[in-house]
Amino acid sequence: MPSAPTSALSPLSPLPIDATLPALRAALASSNAAVLVAPPGAGKTTRVPLDLLDAPWLGSGKIIVLEPRRLAARAAADRMAGTLGERVGDTVGLRVRLGSKISGRTRIEVVTEGVFGRMILDDPELSGIGAVLFDEFHERSLDADFGLALALDAQAGLRDDLRILVMSATLDGARVARLLGDAPVVASEGRAFPVETRYADRDPNRRIEDAMTDAILRALRADPGSVLAFLPGQGEIRRVAAALEGRVGPEVAVEPLYGALMPAEQDRAVSPAAPGARKVVLATSIAETSLTIEGVRIVVDSGLARVPVYEPGLGLIRLVTARASRASVDQRRGRAG
Repeated sequence: MPSAPTSALSPLSPLPIDATLPALRAALASSNAAVLVAPPGAGKTTRVPLDLLDAPWLGSGKIIVLEPRRLAARAAADRMAGTLGERVGDTVGLRVRLGSKISGRTRIEVVTEGVFGRMILDDPELSGIGAVLFDEFHERSLDADFGLALALDAQAGLRDDLRILVMSATLDGARVARLLGDAPVVASEGRAFPVETRYADRDPNRRIEDAMTDAILRALRADPGSVLAFLPGQGEIRRVAAALEGRVGPEVAVEPLYGALMPAEQDRAVSPAAPGARKVVLATSIAETSLTIEGVRIVVDSGLARVPVYEPGLGLIRLVTARASRASVDQRRGRAG
């Protein structure tokens, strides 16, 4: 694998995205927009912003990195700050609802999509900001689409020097490139390790929790390493955790991971397992993107997700359990690579 290019990053252990960084820097040097397609675990979330810090076109400007969820934003900020040997709030800052860590030294701000919408409405010119990076754009939330529309409007009318980079693992790069005015598309090759996919039948009369419990136990017996299991919601996670209790050895820790947990509990779930131990992380779709949990070699996927559906007759949004999209399943599978 090629070594990391000379930049603000060096020296670091190599990641799959490294071979693509020179092409990405060249694309943003010649164009004010670009699209980056890189597989899960390639390192785009934490490596690209740091690599762009010394780009000539950035000058003293800031880089804004949009993440779909608070957990992903906190994890990305922690990883980048740790890479620089700093704390969050120094070169790399964090801005999320009900909490920010920003200082006068901050050059990279990791924000959630909703926070960015408020930022650009308060300052349509995005003063002092040189680049906006939309991470995991394939999720296509209303906040992300709204933020991109406002950023493109600012670029067209106020800031032709503003760089916009759209990044994803499962994105149709050509379609988004047309949206960005035929922007260049840069693609990163392959996962760090190949992923073998095994399909298991499920009795439709059994509860998903029972089927997932059996699948997790089979996976623990068949292969080494930790397990990341995807379930649609908190209720299913709690029931699977209870079903696994007493059926896994003392060397296996079972950790839930969903948005309503306290930050300390989320951090415990995404941290590596202790030496000689294994971990089973029971997660919602919160762990699909921007998170690489060290030691995970196995992904067990229920194939289900809880998604918001608008009910026009009621004027309300309700959550329903549905089959996960192909893009989501590809993201989940990639966590094993």
